[in-house]
Amino acid sequence: MSQEILVSKQSTLEVNKLIKNTYMLLSMTLAFSALCAWIATAMGISPLMSIGFSIGGFILLFVTLRKADSSAGLFWVFAFTGMEGASLGYILNHYAGMANGPALIMQAFGLTSAIFIGLSMYALTTKKDFSFMGGFLFAGLIVIIIGGLINMFVGNSTAYMLLSWATALVFTGLILFDTSRIVNGGETNYIRATVSLYLDFLNLFLAILRILGMNNDD
Repeated sequence: MSQEILVSKQSTLEVNKLIKNTYMLLSMTLAFSALCAWIATAMGISPLMSIGFSIGGFILLFVTLRKADSSAGLFWVFAFTGMEGASLGYILNHYAGMANGPALIMQAFGLTSAIFIGLSMYALTTKKDFSFMGGFLFAGLIVIIIGGLINMFVGNSTAYMLLSWATALVFTGLILFDTSRIVNGGETNYIRATVSLYLDFLNLFLAILRILGMNNDD
């Protein structure tokens, strides 16, 4: 019995350490990403540069995941999140040019932060297992990607709005799913955990920004 209690305590300590390291690194990478986004916005980067940064971020994502178990992982996670932040420069300038654009961006960021914190706290405190959502969320991502590619050529505004709402819902679910994996032992590496939560936050922010932007146009 004492052996079981000792193992349970060690497991709890390891999970608590993982949670602490993950959210500390997440806060730092979000701040660094925001700084890079601000610099890219101030520079007024072109759509082509934005696409280039996005491709660079995609490549760095795989490098970061491969290096996550090594000491170099910290460097690569900042390189990845910095590149992703820089890729937002053109997009943020687009929305900033709308009526009440800066307020729109801050509203999207505030809503994203509130949703992220609320759902993360719920998953962390209840310790519920949301692994059952994995299949539905993966299927949702596939539908969104295919729908987005098709709508690039069709350009239907209704489909654009529906895809934005679907993206927001899927990444809301992924916040619960990824946080649950950290709490329940599905993820034990804090760099990979940080990357997952960072992508959840970023994509939810962009989805909410698109939704608010379309409402603002109306």
